[in-house]
Amino acid sequence: MPVTEFELIQRYFSREGQPRSDVVLGIGDDAALLNPPAGQQLVIAIDTLVQGVHFPANTLPYGIGWKALAVNLSDLAAMGAEPAWFTLALTLPESSEAWLTEFSRGLFDLANQYGLSLVGGDTTRGPLTVTVQIAGYVPTGQALLRAGAGPGDRVFVTGSLGDATLALQLLTGQLPVPAQNYPGLLKRLNQPQPRIEEGRALGGIASCAIDISDGLLADLQHMLDASDVGAEIYLPQIPYSTKARQLLNRYPDIRNSLLSGGDDYELCFCVAPDKLQRLEQIAAENQFQFTEIGQVSDTKELRCLDAAGQVVEIGTRGYTHFAKDR
Repeated sequence: MPVTEFELIQRYFSREGQPRSDVVLGIGDDAALLNPPAGQQLVIAIDTLVQGVHFPANTLPYGIGWKALAVNLSDLAAMGAEPAWFTLALTLPESSEAWLTEFSRGLFDLANQYGLSLVGGDTTRGPLTVTVQIAGYVPTGQALLRAGAGPGDRVFVTGSLGDATLALQLLTGQLPVPAQNYPGLLKRLNQPQPRIEEGRALGGIASCAIDISDGLLADLQHMLDASDVGAEIYLPQIPYSTKARQLLNRYPDIRNSLLSGGDDYELCFCVAPDKLQRLEQIAAENQFQFTEIGQVSDTKELRCLDAAGQVVEIGTRGYTHFAKDR
């Protein structure tokens, strides 16, 4: 049964989320009132997910709700920030109670992991589109930026790469294997885990950082451009999950897509040689998975090397919405 806009807000969003002492006024007025902590800088990010572009039309609403918030949390993770509040703009073709129940459950299951408060938003009718704006904070002057890498810095990534790309290839039939045989890959696509703890731990250690949303090579290139440097990436050192390696061994032609497919929502960051020991310590203390995949150079060129040290040419290096070949 359809519900009205105000019933929708009251029933599915007004009473959810974590109460926070820094929220003076949340949902229910024309705007929210917030009290940022003293000595902190605000960090704000926004992302939009569109059905058929960012997720297939048959994606379950729980996963859409989760992912809409996760991609924003990933941006804050790359800045080393602590998340605090978010707003939601939701465009729906219809106000289905069953859909809204599952969407809001996915959204708040993740929000509650990080003590986030939903403090406002908007609802409209139209093609399914979800926009989340998130805000958090970081001690003044301590945010991780894309710029800052220097020659000799080591390049690292968190977690493993390529699972989400493989899931999408399975769902779209690009790989002749039933998608249901790989539930772990599907979960990485629909319920990515933002690396908030890792990002915050990298403050004062990483010289720069970025989240991997459009593909490793594309996002690493953004970081290198901001730092005015280049890098060499060692392809045999790229971390893949067990299932991803199984598919890669079976279909070796998919290797390039794993480097450029996007939707990983891991972090890529650089660390100067004199801080590598400290990085190893925090990885061991917190059981973080940090993998060294390359080294920064002064060539202003991003090169991919195979096990023999030979340059491997990679065609498409990442996702872009307005590429002419899309």
